[in-house]
Amino acid sequence: MAAITKTREPMAEAALAFLESLDAGGRETTLHPLAPHKHRDWHYTPREGRPGLPLKRMSAEQREQAFALLASALSEEGLRKAKAIVKLEGILGKLTGRPDFRDPENYALAIFGNPAGGAPWAWRFEGHHVSLTFTIAPGLGVAATPAFFGANPAEVPAGHEHAGLRVLAVKEDLALALLHDLSSAQQQTAILQPQSFRDILTGPGREASLREPQGLALAAMTTGQRDQTLTLIEAYARNMRADLAEQELRARHEAGPEKLHFAWAGDTKRGTC
Repeated sequence: MAAITKTREPMAEAALAFLESLDAGGRETTLHPLAPHKHRDWHYTPREGRPGLPLKRMSAEQREQAFALLASALSEEGLRKAKAIVKLEGILGKLTGRPDFRDPENYALAIFGNPAGGAPWAWRFEGHHVSLTFTIAPGLGVAATPAFFGANPAEVPAGHEHAGLRVLAVKEDLALALLHDLSSAQQQTAILQPQSFRDILTGPGREASLREPQGLALAAMTTGQRDQTLTLIEAYARNMRADLAEQELRARHEAGPEKLHFAWAGDTKRGTC
């Protein structure tokens, strides 16, 4: 999501409240210059040493403030997903027998620049399968990008106390429904390969990978299929709070939705790759 919104920004107050809850060491770990090598250093793997203060080093009050900052940017549904992804990391640790590596406390909050000033600043909440960066230019607006939500496992298997949990169920179901509504000829254009890609295509350093559209254009779809595609896009946009989501959807509409493409890689059945 890369649209810019003009809005009076409540994120600054939430960010300052979080910073005020920290001691000097916590502030030093959290605060970074708004410099490209830090601001763009995002990822979605369970790495150590990512910029920011990890949950494991926060008190209960500080965690509450951290999630309040998330709540200032996300919708209720988006916040629910972010929290569920953190929870899923603990589940994955038990399923893989590696709770030390799949650590639900290895999610960090970083702030770049000064939320109290009039200059641009940014913040990021990040860990395994979630990376959310918001860049704020006072008086101009907010850029909510990159905004990555992932899930592993896609569905918690039988035998676990949370069996059947599907954090990204809505998006998966909408995308599969659209895929199966396409004709055989349309699927030949939409399906890029029978196996899923090894990694997300727009990860750090690969931002230009989708510069040339691939897949089936909305202009080649029926009215019903186009509506399904736009519903799928809206499901992603609605992770953000209402004004950010509306700005993104409006930008898509003004750009001409018929220019959008739907592409698929992987198996066409749920629960497979």
